[in-house]
Amino acid sequence: MTPKRPEGAGAISKPVESPAPKPPRRPPLYAALDLGTNSCRMLIAEPRGSQFRVIDSFSKSVQLGAGLEKSGLLSRASIGRTIQALRVCQQKLSRHQVAGMRLVATEACRRATNGAAFMARVRNETGLTLDVITPLEEAQLAVVSCAPLVSPETDQLLVVDIGGGSTELVWIDLTDVERSQRRRAIMRLHGGFNQGDGGTGPCARVVDWISVPLGVATLRDQFRDVEDDAARFALMSWFFEENLMEFAPYKREQSRKGFQIVGTSGTVTTVAASHLGLKRYDRNRVDGLRMTSDQIDTVIRSYLALGPDGRRLDPRIGLDRHALIMSGVAILQALLRCWPTDRLSVADRGLREGMLYAQMAADGVLASEESA
Repeated sequence: MTPKRPEGAGAISKPVESPAPKPPRRPPLYAALDLGTNSCRMLIAEPRGSQFRVIDSFSKSVQLGAGLEKSGLLSRASIGRTIQALRVCQQKLSRHQVAGMRLVATEACRRATNGAAFMARVRNETGLTLDVITPLEEAQLAVVSCAPLVSPETDQLLVVDIGGGSTELVWIDLTDVERSQRRRAIMRLHGGFNQGDGGTGPCARVVDWISVPLGVATLRDQFRDVEDDAARFALMSWFFEENLMEFAPYKREQSRKGFQIVGTSGTVTTVAASHLGLKRYDRNRVDGLRMTSDQIDTVIRSYLALGPDGRRLDPRIGLDRHALIMSGVAILQALLRCWPTDRLSVADRGLREGMLYAQMAADGVLASEESA
């Protein structure tokens, strides 16, 4: 009897395919664009733990507010420069396929009588829609961006954002917040300065905030006709202080212990670079640097000694900053005259970082500091 052939004998077995490894899923990308009185700046970043990693960036001095103080209008040349810069930003946004973005404009577009027409032209020519944000939101975003630099030992905090057309000051009382929770409490302020007791975590109390309609460009333009360099500087500093009269903490004598100022602006980072003697700017050395009032005063005196021609040639200041640095340090000197401190933290960050944190926090893609 012929043995029965087993079923499947001699058949070619089907090859077993090993599954190809799937590429790691890339985190969503977020973008933040800040169109200010002087500069157009953008960051594209991905969330990473409780922070984010910058993928691409753009920064260009467009001088959108040039001549605004005198005419009340954005000039044709300023608009042309700005739209060119925004086209570059639009190309970067498209290339990176950004999932979420926040694009804002600040003081120059708030004040210009042709600001709305300019926004419409930007939409037509670049496809970008920019929001003209209020001074309050500008202050909130500046505060959020600086939260990582706040010391746990800080009881009273002053956040200062010196812009091209305005300067925002926010005074925050942290005495009722546990030290380990103070940075987190400040991050929560992106939802508003009047947090109250919502049961969602520690609350930082905003004592007062102010938006002074004087920045490095507008303050410079106010005193452009003063020829003497030192006299112009002194007038700018005292004039800025006069505009602080309505700020509640102005009349308060503040102890240096437990008091911290965080300054975010090109002015503050330039002063820090000068203090360090950097001929080539290094963000890693500048961001988070702490300076005393005396160290800052030494840098300001060196700028005055240089004069306009010397400042123009000083590599620590740079060609883009030399025309604006004295109005910026005039603001800084006025603040330190009111509130001397041994802890002024330099923040190479601002609205863009604040917008990125706010977007990522709203989408729940940032890890808490405890788990990061």
